[in-house]
Amino acid sequence: MSKPTHILVIRLSAMGDVAMTVPVLSIFSETYPEVQLTVLSKPFFKPFFEDLSNVNFLEADVYGVHKGLGLLKLAKQAKALKIDAVADLHNVIRSKIVTKYLNLQGIKTATIDKGRSEKKQLTTGEIFEPLKSTYQRYAEVFEALGYPLDVSKSLQKKQKEASAKVKELLKDSSKKSIGIAPFAAYTSKMYPLDLMQKVIASLNQKENYNIFLFGGGAEEKTKLNEMASQYSSVSSVVGKLTFNEELALISNLDVMLSMDSGNGHLAAMYGVPVLTLWGVTHPYAGFAPFGQDKSNSIVSDRAQFPQIPTSIYGNKFPEGYEEVMRTIEPEIVVENLLKLL
Repeated sequence: MSKPTHILVIRLSAMGDVAMTVPVLSIFSETYPEVQLTVLSKPFFKPFFEDLSNVNFLEADVYGVHKGLGLLKLAKQAKALKIDAVADLHNVIRSKIVTKYLNLQGIKTATIDKGRSEKKQLTTGEIFEPLKSTYQRYAEVFEALGYPLDVSKSLQKKQKEASAKVKELLKDSSKKSIGIAPFAAYTSKMYPLDLMQKVIASLNQKENYNIFLFGGGAEEKTKLNEMASQYSSVSSVVGKLTFNEELALISNLDVMLSMDSGNGHLAAMYGVPVLTLWGVTHPYAGFAPFGQDKSNSIVSDRAQFPQIPTSIYGNKFPEGYEEVMRTIEPEIVVENLLKLL
């Protein structure tokens, strides 16, 4: 049987999860330039894929025209593109409906194994060992379609073209640029802001860096603007750039400091070194940013908090685990950040 020549890649979900597909698809395009890929995802994420060769984008409006039975309309749109295989990198009800419909049309399909059972063992303490990375799980889907991938490859740094506004932010080229994204979906994954302020104050004191604060939403904007106003080398970019401009700025950073959250994955997409701080979650679950050495993940103290990781996403933890990240000293963060520079 001949191998597919046009694969529909399904990944909806949150920003970080979609961003994690980008390094894998980049490696796929380099390894198999003759194969066409079409990514099915939310419209907001389209800029992630614009710089990848042989990759098109199909918008999924899952809260509008493609809601409910509208998913069948979406599947028919995909079929009309003459796709001959489906890589379901999501494995949820929405992606299953699209995948099943196309499979019934005689199209070859493969679906990710999320490893739910071993992840449960990890969070209940039955095991404590590195699980397969999400990138490896993605790669296994393509291998099932006949296209093995080597996701141990590192990505070359890719800088997006900067707008005039981004160039203005980066105008002092004598200084290294540091991105800091202090927020996460759950506070249990967020480095306490008073400690983050110590990190920022230490970096600002050295006067060798342009420091950019990333976040989203009105509350984060207020907090980051207030923080940035106290330091000469620090700027908050929340609400000041379009999403494309924000991606361009991230791609031009020298290093990103992130929680276990989306901004770390955005930086890793462009080959930017990423230092991640981990609270009640742990890199052993397979969600560390792509291509980063394990030393780039600073974890909270398991001797003091032995139930880490308490959950995969940070939404569950026992009483007393609210601020496990206070076991990570600001000096250690600064030291590791400077090593990456």
